[in-house]
Amino acid sequence: MSNKIALIDYGLGNLFSVARALTFAKADWFFATKPDQLKKADKLVLPGVGAFADGIAGLKAKKLDKAIKSEVDKGKPILGICLGMQLMVTTGYEFGTHAGLDLIPGIVEKMSSRAKLPQIGWNEVKLVKSEIPLFKGIADNDWFYFVHSYVVRPKDKTMVAATTNYGDDVFCSVVEYNRIWGTQFHPEKSGPTGLKIYANFVNQV
Repeated sequence: MSNKIALIDYGLGNLFSVARALTFAKADWFFATKPDQLKKADKLVLPGVGAFADGIAGLKAKKLDKAIKSEVDKGKPILGICLGMQLMVTTGYEFGTHAGLDLIPGIVEKMSSRAKLPQIGWNEVKLVKSEIPLFKGIADNDWFYFVHSYVVRPKDKTMVAATTNYGDDVFCSVVEYNRIWGTQFHPEKSGPTGLKIYANFVNQV
């Protein structure tokens, strides 16, 4: 059974760190910079570092926005990382109002925490759902590495697979919706536990 993964390159994101993680997970992956390349993949990975506006502009400039939505609508699993997860929502409110990919009904807004922003460093991830394929072999309340000031607020709370508490803000740190997955943290920067996320996406999802 084919399990080819497209690592989407739209000009933002720590691509090479994610690529190393996919290689470690023994994934059959390739960089995708053009819409037609996504058709050749069985799964998609959308990384990202930076602002929502720049991210969606980068996807549109390469005509990857509609291609991603088309492939996901066909049932292909997708994993969004940090900004990549945020870009999958309906609307982002970072430096203005911007339409997202609308794969996940919801918004991206600035964290309401009174703690120092951005959140940079390790934090716990509390599982909300009991059986999450992406977290097979990973304990509840395990630690992952975060760098962000904005968070995803899904419209449907059943899409929230895990939460994290930063200051007085409890936010969605993992989203699960049909075959759509997202992590607000960076698995590729989260040591052996983070690498399990990629291995699970390759082998379990």
